Amino acid sequence: MFQSVPVERLKDHVGEEAVSDWFRIDQDRINAFADCTCDHQWIHVNEDLAKKGPYGTTIVHGNLTLCLAMWLISDIAIIPTGSKMSLNYGYNKVRFLNAVKVGSRIRTRAMLKQVEDKSDGRILVTTELTVEIEGQKKPALVAETLSMFLTRLRKKSHKLVSFQATVRKRHGPHPRESVNG
Repeated sequence: MFQSVPVERLKDHVGEEAVSDWFRIDQDRINAFADCTCDHQWIHVNEDLAKKGPYGTTIVHGNLTLCLAMWLISDIAIIPTGSKMSLNYGYNKVRFLNAVKVGSRIRTRAMLKQVEDKSDGRILVTTELTVEIEGQKKPALVAETLSMFLTRLRKKSHKLVSFQATVRKRHGPHPRESVNG
């Protein structure tokens, strides 16, 4: 379960580390990711051909590993108390160091690296991630991720409302909006 910390105490947790549970990655998940990203390279999805390849089996897409790392830390993250939402703000560094073979179990080790108050209720948190592969010394990846926590939501600006109206006029309602209003 994530830990909620008052904003003024968040910096006290810089340098603290948390570790997720192990998670097994199966071929169905790899195939689904390949379908979503249109990345059907044989090393990921062709089990017969991959047996003859450098790893002896299919391997997980690096970006799937990164996505799963972010999901795995959701239960162990430290978040500012009163956060209304968080946004993936990007990455400073990502390095894929070791292939993850199908059927492997991974976990994420996360360390709170930096906390920046960006004003107007926005808190930028930098987290250092290491994705470990069970039974392997070398990690699958290391990354420095950025998350923006919003502790209060701003009202829509006039410019945004105008932009949304223009888009609706040209393209119709967003698929998640009701057609009836």
